Amino acid sequence: MRRDVRRRLRPAVGRGLATYAAAGQLPALITAFEQAKKASTKAEVVKLITEHDLPREAVPTQWLNEPEVWDALLQHMPMTALIRNLGKMTSLGLIQPFSEAAKLVVNKLGDEKVLKRTRIHPLAVLIAQKVYAQGHGEKGDLKWQPVGKIVDALDAAFYATFSNVEPCGKPVLLALDVSGSMDGSRIAGSCLTAREASAAMALVTAATEPDCEIIAFSAPAGGGYGGMHGGGESGITPIALSPRMRLDDVIQRISAIPMGGTDCALPMVWARRNKLRVSGFVTYTDGETWAGNIHPAQALREYRSEFVGEAKAAVVGITSSGFTLADPNDRGMLDVVGFDTTVPAVISDVIRGV
Repeated sequence: MRRDVRRRLRPAVGRGLATYAAAGQLPALITAFEQAKKASTKAEVVKLITEHDLPREAVPTQWLNEPEVWDALLQHMPMTALIRNLGKMTSLGLIQPFSEAAKLVVNKLGDEKVLKRTRIHPLAVLIAQKVYAQGHGEKGDLKWQPVGKIVDALDAAFYATFSNVEPCGKPVLLALDVSGSMDGSRIAGSCLTAREASAAMALVTAATEPDCEIIAFSAPAGGGYGGMHGGGESGITPIALSPRMRLDDVIQRISAIPMGGTDCALPMVWARRNKLRVSGFVTYTDGETWAGNIHPAQALREYRSEFVGEAKAAVVGITSSGFTLADPNDRGMLDVVGFDTTVPAVISDVIRGV
C-alpha cells in the first residue's frame, strides 16, 4: 500500500479499528475502503477513488478491468505504481495515442521534481521501460500495444533519475565482466540482461560519483583469451564513459572489448601496480567469479597494507545462484548473489563504512 496511505491509516491502527468503530468514528479512508467492497456500480467506485484517493490495492478486483476506474486512479497515482501499471492501462485502451491519459503520464514522467521526490532508482525505470516497450509482461498473458510517447518518456526518466542515486563520495573502481555470457543471462524476474544492468550501473556511477574509474576484464595485451580458459593472466581495459552518453552507446562500447577471464582479484592487483588510491572496488559479473593466481580477499589485504587501509570490495553476481569470495570475518568485503534496485545503496553503505 502507498506510503502516504499508510501514514493516514497509522492512527487508526495504533488505537485499534474496533475503538473507532465503537465510537462511530472510523477514518474516512477506512470507511471508503469498506464502501468500495460493497459497491455495485463502477460509478460508485470511481466516486470513492476521486473523493478519498483510494489506491489500487483498495479497489476490489472485479473493478480493475474498467478503464474509468483506472482513469480515476491515475490522477494521483504515485510514480512507482504508475510505471508498474502502464501495461495494464494501455491494454484497457485508457492509454493510447492522443489520449488525455497518455498526456498525463508523459507529464508525470517528465516532472523532474516528482521523480526526485519519489527517489525512484534509475534501474527501476529502465526495467519498466524495457517491459513496456516489449508489449507484454514477464508473467501472465497480459499484452498491449506500446505507445511511442510513453516509451520515450520512460527513456528520458531513466536519465533524469540519476540524481536520485546517493553517491558514496569516495574513490571507486568499478570493474565490469564483458564476456559474451552477459548478453545471454537475465536478472531474475525481469527482461534486463546482465550486460544491460552492468552498463546501466556503469553509466549511473559515472554520472553520480565524483571520483571513479571504470574498467573491464579484458584479454591480455599480448592477445589470447587469458584467464581461466585461455591460460595466462587476464588483462584490464579502462573504459572512458561520459555521464552524457546514452545507454545504447555504453553497451556498444563494452561489447566491443575483447573478453578476458573474470578474475575478481585483478582490480585490486591492477590498482596496486598502478599505485591508485581506491576506497571501494566494485565488480559486476553474471555468474563468473573465478579466483585466479591470488584470492580476492588476499589481494585486498595486500592492497590495504600498501595504500588504503580501509578499502572495501564488493562482487555482484547478477545471475549467480551462489558463490563465496568475501572473507566472512572481513566487514569490508561483500558478496551479492542476484540483483535488484536496493543493491547499489547497500554497496555504497559498505564503501562508506556504514
